[in-house]
Amino acid sequence: MYDVIIIGAGAAGLSAAQVLGRQQRRTLLLDGGPPRNHPADGVHMLLGRDGHPPLQLLADGRRELAAHPAVEVRQARVDSVAGTADAFTVILQDGSVEQARRLLLATGQVDQPWPVPGVPQRWGRGVFHCPFCHGWEARGKSLGVLGRDPAQVMLAAYLADRYSDDVVVATHGPHTLPQPVLDNLTKLRIRLVETPLDELAGEPGALELRFTDGTVLTRQAVFHRAPTVQGAPFAAQLGAELLPDGYVRVDEFSRTTVPGVYAAGDLARQAALPDGLTLVSQAVADGVRAAVWIEQGLFREALPVPLG
Repeated sequence: MYDVIIIGAGAAGLSAAQVLGRQQRRTLLLDGGPPRNHPADGVHMLLGRDGHPPLQLLADGRRELAAHPAVEVRQARVDSVAGTADAFTVILQDGSVEQARRLLLATGQVDQPWPVPGVPQRWGRGVFHCPFCHGWEARGKSLGVLGRDPAQVMLAAYLADRYSDDVVVATHGPHTLPQPVLDNLTKLRIRLVETPLDELAGEPGALELRFTDGTVLTRQAVFHRAPTVQGAPFAAQLGAELLPDGYVRVDEFSRTTVPGVYAAGDLARQAALPDGLTLVSQAVADGVRAAVWIEQGLFREALPVPLG
């Protein structure tokens, strides 16, 4: 039996594995495929690694894990999870079965950009979701924002306030935006286009929003706060509470509502926060935090000493 099985080998999962490896905890890290940010040219706001390619960052992390014999990294996808603290069972898609005392979910979320031709294909390369991650590179440029609900459209207001005086919102059809949101767009001189989109064409730096009436709007970058869904169903399978926006609920110790199950990265957030953070630096911090408290919990349980 492993001390910990980590499902998900992105920034959060790898960081947690490194901590647990240094503490000589027998750990299985299951890598089910590329992370959410794999199309991006580089990660940002990660000190010492700003602009570093996401997949290279993870490859470097896996090489560092090789120094820790307690950690096994396996390319494998999980079929299902079950059990309780000290007796979790993880069934892999190849039919193999593994057991662990603790589980750490680091499976992330999946973006669901509008199915307008050209938008999904340019996701992360010309079409960006986060002004914190990509706003600096977009400063002074002509920007388009795809969105029709208040949260998506307020992204345009943020971009206009911080980075550009040329921002246009394309709602891809009629909208029902409340008047205060429309007033903010007017104040910031943001144009609203309701004509449906036909496609997004062109290359980064010269993108073309082509509308069904034949008009074309050229933009140097496009932002789109796409809806997201959980990258895996395992939190729900285990009975962990999900917040109304779909995030897995965790406490300040990274614990879910299921004893022995922790979560780290952009799949989870504390209920007191208004939104989840999707930054690589935050995922690294989450993974470290979760691993520290998993380690402390296992250690204090064995003595026993109360946690907290």
